[in-house]
Amino acid sequence: MNDMKKIYIAALKEETIGLKKFFHSGVGKINATIMTLELISEFKPDMIINYGTAGSVNKNLSGLIKCTKFIQRDMDARGLLNFKLGETPFDKISTIQFGSDGKICATGDSFLKEKISIKCDVVDMEAYAIAKVCKIKNINFKCYKYITDNINKNSDKDWLQNCSKGAKLFLDKLL
Repeated sequence: MNDMKKIYIAALKEETIGLKKFFHSGVGKINATIMTLELISEFKPDMIINYGTAGSVNKNLSGLIKCTKFIQRDMDARGLLNFKLGETPFDKISTIQFGSDGKICATGDSFLKEKISIKCDVVDMEAYAIAKVCKIKNINFKCYKYITDNINKNSDKDWLQNCSKGAKLFLDKLL
């Protein structure tokens, strides 16, 4: 496994201060998808590792966590043929699983300051997109999120204050 070609992706440079070898996709599912596909095309990796920040739905979570199940929190087709919140209509891949020893990450293109009605542990804006590309392209995927905030009215201030604090924990986890 040491000769495995790994790629590291994060959304923002601000999340990876002190970390080397990271590609930065920009914020959101579309940017993450485009960057992931470009990196796969260029480097043909065996594994992609996503690190980034997340808001916690579960107040008991803190620090660096591993995510292994990914859903889209802003996919809402409930008005069409009774699809569930988070379920992509007519798509065989709505929930993505890479192992079972981690938390549920709900990805969406909005920064949350209020609770959501989908079952998850944390929320972010990129992991589902990267996980789905990896699933389709048959590439191993690992995801680690640093909890910057609990979803509440202060989430934005907490995120700004804590954004860069998880990089050292991530580096320690890898070593």
